[in-house]
Amino acid sequence: EDQVVNGHDEKENNPFAEYMWMENEEDFNRQVEEELQEQEFLDRCFQEMLEEEDQDWFIPSRDLPQGMGQLQQQLNGLSVSDDHSTEDILSKSNLNPDAKEFVPGVKY
Repeated sequence: EDQVVNGHDEKENNPFAEYMWMENEEDFNRQVEEELQEQEFLDRCFQEMLEEEDQDWFIPSRDLPQGMGQLQQQLNGLSVSDDHSTEDILSKSNLNPDAKEFVPGVKY
């Protein structure tokens, strides 16, 4: 059986192997700091890109004069209603159902 001394196997070369990262702690901290700065820089660039893109977009509430904004709201409120049934429209139509199909540029 393997002997265990101070919680470590006898075969284990370095009982402090799990703490060896501390030897290069300054390098590790510097690397993490650089990664954080790079991420912050990318975030700022991305935010600036979004702001530039917003300036290029046409936003009615921002880009139209006051009166135009109200007109835009009225236009948004309009809808096509389907109150009339198809049969009503056909019964009131004065089109010839037996007429040939219209083809632009062809004379009959």
